[in-house]
Amino acid sequence: MSSSTTDQRAAGGSAPSRAEAPAEQQGSMTHRQILEALSGMLLAMFVAFLSSTVVSNALPTIITDLRGTQSQYTWVVTATLLASTASTPIWGKLSDLFSKKLLIQVAIVVFIAGSMLAGLSSSVPTLIGWRVLQGLGLGGLQALVQIAMAAMISPRERGRYSGLLGSVMAVATVGGPLIGGLLVDTSWLGWRWCFYVGVPFAVAALILLQRTLHLPVTKRDVSIDYLGAAFLTAGVSALLIWVTLAGDSFAWASVESGLFVAGGVLAIGAFIVTELRAREPIVPLRLFRDRTTTLAIIASVAVGVAMFGSTVFLGQYLQIARGYSPTAAGLLTIPMVGGLLVSSTVSGILISRYGRWKAYLVAGSVLVAAGFALLSTIDHATSMVLLGCFLAVLGVGIGMTMQNLVLAVQNTVAATDLGAASSAVAFFRSLGGTIGVSVLGAVLSSRVGTLIQAGLADVPGAASAGSGSVGLADLADAPPALQRLIAVSYGDATGRIFLISALLSIVPIGAILLIREVALRTESGTQQLASQTASQTASRTAWGGDGTPGRDTTADADEQLARQGADLRR
Repeated sequence: MSSSTTDQRAAGGSAPSRAEAPAEQQGSMTHRQILEALSGMLLAMFVAFLSSTVVSNALPTIITDLRGTQSQYTWVVTATLLASTASTPIWGKLSDLFSKKLLIQVAIVVFIAGSMLAGLSSSVPTLIGWRVLQGLGLGGLQALVQIAMAAMISPRERGRYSGLLGSVMAVATVGGPLIGGLLVDTSWLGWRWCFYVGVPFAVAALILLQRTLHLPVTKRDVSIDYLGAAFLTAGVSALLIWVTLAGDSFAWASVESGLFVAGGVLAIGAFIVTELRAREPIVPLRLFRDRTTTLAIIASVAVGVAMFGSTVFLGQYLQIARGYSPTAAGLLTIPMVGGLLVSSTVSGILISRYGRWKAYLVAGSVLVAAGFALLSTIDHATSMVLLGCFLAVLGVGIGMTMQNLVLAVQNTVAATDLGAASSAVAFFRSLGGTIGVSVLGAVLSSRVGTLIQAGLADVPGAASAGSGSVGLADLADAPPALQRLIAVSYGDATGRIFLISALLSIVPIGAILLIREVALRTESGTQQLASQTASQTASRTAWGGDGTPGRDTTADADEQLARQGADLRR
């Protein structure tokens, strides 16, 4: 046995096991090892994004086939967002306590089950129910993949690989509508295959993850804050369901509204009290003491409201108002996806090279607001060339904003809070998206109803349609003149939700301007956690057995730890 090994054992007893551990366990990986580990995770993210884009483009056909309403159209999207939003912080906290790899695999299995059952739905309410299960798995994938990346890759190098994530998003966003359009337009397949198509990719992701992802398994003897998780889920769900149903199923100022709001507020209050007392809270409230985290969360909420709440209706505009097939509607979104791909890749490379990130966040947030402002001018007759240019501006802004907000937070929080902080940003972004889909969906429905009623007087035989009930559900059976009125009304009403999104996009600009830029760290999350643990061990060994400070123990321990860290880095 060498003397160096003897010294290492004397210093702490764990150095040899760390030195012999795989690079993944040390948090120091080569470029090839990172790419291999990312393969399964990126495929899992592809499945998640594919499920959203395939279904969103097929929704007009699904709702028309199942004789659904505009409110149910919104709920098919909202149900998934609601489930993913409520579960995201729980997945994130679990990643700080248990195996990240196992949790990702569990999320994939849940997602597969939800997808298969959703494809078997025979009614819109049943479809909505299984979309909730699908959303639980989706919430895990969205949070856990970025958390695992943070554990493997330092913030300084993460931009280099976030471009790959942007590429996956772009491919899924382009391929999803195209695949969905082909499935819907193919008579012997149909819209149900929009839910089945992601299953083979998910199974492949499970196999790749088992073979390529090797992260340290955190074993901490703590209990899960189940009570806090229950209060959080109940509070968020109550408020989001209220936002979705108010103004349609019951009035905003009604007893039902009062019950939903009171119940939601009480549950959120109980959640805060529980988190203050819990040993391992689901969402550590200390995170909000950090200026960067708080401002990034504020920006994420507004981005979520604007982005999810408006782009989800883009497919509806292209198909209902402009008359394009699902396949053509998917092709028409390529400018936005192309802008997102280019900006996320280029900004990631530049951030890794120079270590500066705030300028890209500011520019991205301004472009998001500009893109929505331009889109607010569209109607049923807008030039497709102009629409493509507007979407490209929006895509460039989104590509520079979304991933870099998460990066800014991951760069500032402690390694032990990496999962909770990352999932908190994703949670509030999804929360904003859920609110956006609900509120903007209600705005769109109301505006469409007003325009239809205003135009009914000029439509022959429209009196039989009733008053105030004409909408998406009547499109398949309506006479040609009334179908045209419905299409024009949707086209003219869509600009209003983009206008609201443009106004909301001002909030992220202000929040990002107030964020203080901090130089990007050069250690991965695993390395940071190891450093913190070593520092705590050194502090404990600095005291003698009788409770008195040792003479030179701290200096000796620090010197040993520094030598071990240098050996590992080499």
